[in-house]
Amino acid sequence: MPGSMTDDDRELARLAPGDIRASDIERRRAIATLQAACIEGRLNLDEYGQRVSDALAARTRTQLDTLLVDLPVEIHPDAAATRGSSNWPARGAPASNRGLGVANTVAVLGSAQRSGFWRLAERSRVVSVLGSCKLDLVSARISAAVTTLNVVSLLGSIDMIVPAGVEVELEVQAVLGSRDLRMGPAPGPGAPVIRITGMVILGALNIRDAAAQQAHVDAYG
Repeated sequence: MPGSMTDDDRELARLAPGDIRASDIERRRAIATLQAACIEGRLNLDEYGQRVSDALAARTRTQLDTLLVDLPVEIHPDAAATRGSSNWPARGAPASNRGLGVANTVAVLGSAQRSGFWRLAERSRVVSVLGSCKLDLVSARISAAVTTLNVVSLLGSIDMIVPAGVEVELEVQAVLGSRDLRMGPAPGPGAPVIRITGMVILGALNIRDAAAQQAHVDAYG
């Protein structure tokens, strides 16, 4: 129809004067910066996931810059590219905050719960024996690109909530028990990895992202 505007025309009309379209390379560099900020503890996992989603959807450089404005200049894309640090640190490589954070969560004939702001160590152990452990990782900080959680559930339960934008690798054996992983769409390349290993014996392991957890609460209270 003559005179009608396409979606691209409407998008152009909303752009401020001087806005420049962002390229795929610029989006990838912004995401690399967010990855580094997450590792350094400047962003929690939920903030990281939301900003990566916004970066992938960004149409202009201004929109990308808004996602990085509260991060120090030394980890901004230009500085990161100069240092050659556009990817996650190599596994096993030293980092200033490795070895820090919570390394053990244990519940024996009782319960243990972690939520809110807390830092998860690069390698951590979660044990539930005739008890229950609940870990909310939504506002947690991580200490490495790949975080390994070794779980043991014996006649107990372990529940985890993870934010969107995080990749979960489940490598847990269940013997007369259950393991349940409910996550949304897979995150993009380079997302933080939570690797879960271990054993469930006559117990239960439940891992949900925030959306699945909310749906569970709405359904069962």
